[in-house]
Amino acid sequence: MKEREWASIFIAVLLMFVVAGLPSIVTGEIFFMLQIFVASFVVVILPLLLRKAFAYSLDASVKHRIWHLYRFGIYPGQHFKKEVPFGIVVPLFFAFLGLLANFSMMVMTFLTYETRALKHRAAKRFGYYSYTEMTDWHNALIGASAIVVLLIISLVGYIGDFEVLAKLAAYYAFWNMIPFSNLDGTQIYFGNRPLYYVLAITTLIFAVYAMWI
Repeated sequence: MKEREWASIFIAVLLMFVVAGLPSIVTGEIFFMLQIFVASFVVVILPLLLRKAFAYSLDASVKHRIWHLYRFGIYPGQHFKKEVPFGIVVPLFFAFLGLLANFSMMVMTFLTYETRALKHRAAKRFGYYSYTEMTDWHNALIGASAIVVLLIISLVGYIGDFEVLAKLAAYYAFWNMIPFSNLDGTQIYFGNRPLYYVLAITTLIFAVYAMWI
């Protein structure tokens, strides 16, 4: 991974730590802060590494970066002068708003991904069904792989009584499934809608369960 991608991932880890641990940071609960940081590292890094491995099995590469928003409407003039890092602005805004309102508001829309076919893809995938570009279906599978990993992490967290890890994984999976802009949910939705609906319902169940325990 290039330095810029590593920087985006590191920022995402810090953002999750701040978003999830802001109350404990304010109160100075050191042990709980440590739990949140370790959980944030696992929840952000592990799905991305496995997503890259899955993409490589499809002769593709995946690059991650902080979610940026440029266009906010459908008409030509409805856009910002330059891209705005909404992956930083939105989570922090709701985190501090929740702190002021004395209510947890963990919005976790940090990263987006882009899939590209590797150069040797055409050489390996020949014949009647040969192709060099990534299909929407394969792109959806690559995006869905990280969601599935997050759900597995959440399930393992519940089984192993690691509540912080389980909840963060469930919330992160839920927010990644939002079909907005170029977030994961959008790419999965336009790649395969039945797959999207199954994952959306599953992540919603995990998120609701995490809220009530």
